[in-house]
Amino acid sequence: MNGVLNVFKNKEMSSFDVVRKVRFIAKEKKVGHTGTLDPQATGVLPICLGKATKIIDYIMNSNKTYEVKFILGIKTTTYDLEGEIVQRNEVQHLSEEEVSKVIASFIGEYDQVPPMYSALKKNGVRLYDLARQGIEVEREARRISIFDISNIRFELPYVYMKVSCSKGTYIRSLCYDIGEKLEVGATMTELNRSETSIFKQEKSININDLTEENIEDYIITMEQALSFYPKIIVNSSFTRLLVNGVKVFDKRLTSEKREKNILYRVYDSENTFIGIGKQDDDGFKIEKLLL
Repeated sequence: MNGVLNVFKNKEMSSFDVVRKVRFIAKEKKVGHTGTLDPQATGVLPICLGKATKIIDYIMNSNKTYEVKFILGIKTTTYDLEGEIVQRNEVQHLSEEEVSKVIASFIGEYDQVPPMYSALKKNGVRLYDLARQGIEVEREARRISIFDISNIRFELPYVYMKVSCSKGTYIRSLCYDIGEKLEVGATMTELNRSETSIFKQEKSININDLTEENIEDYIITMEQALSFYPKIIVNSSFTRLLVNGVKVFDKRLTSEKREKNILYRVYDSENTFIGIGKQDDDGFKIEKLLL
């Protein structure tokens, strides 16, 4: 079985729990997810099966949308309710206007420090493994983009908002950073991923509703899953060279304009989907062959 499932993950399930269940239902050994959701989080979790496991990294490399609830005045070790409370602060002095202004200040690019309780590695060791041993290490800030923060609603000390962001953004850290800027601390209490790439919550199948009988109704092709990448058509006379991994520097490759270092869905003139390719100063090359 080959293709991608737009699965909705429920609370109290790990991302691997979802993979394991899909593997059992599909009777397919090669199954993988496209971006971890914490057990207490809900939302869209695209699952790749069979040959589609080749495109996991290319689906992960996309923008996300989250719905989040956080509480002001509390700081925890994990930046969410799973951790130990390490600080409590009064928040009565904060106005909705003041909080809104600070939230809006995070729209755009900023250097975000990931939480200690995360799957990132430091010298080959997962940060959460170090954190569980009581070890805190310096984490390098990563440049991320917050495209928009909308649907802000207040039930102070609780705040609700919708966040559109780039790959690699930790919403827990965003909540923490908002709390730090307000000088009261903040902790994420609920998280739902409503969108990742082309996969939207309203078109997802809840993992509990997936069965052997209906699974094929919800599988989409690799081409559909990668449709957010621009399409380019190359001359079929170059197909064999591209398939064999040759970097082609020839004006006759395509009549279409292409930008450097942008990933494209590559088709030949007979509309055969070849894979994902990229142009650089030395030519055009298939980065991931998907024939």
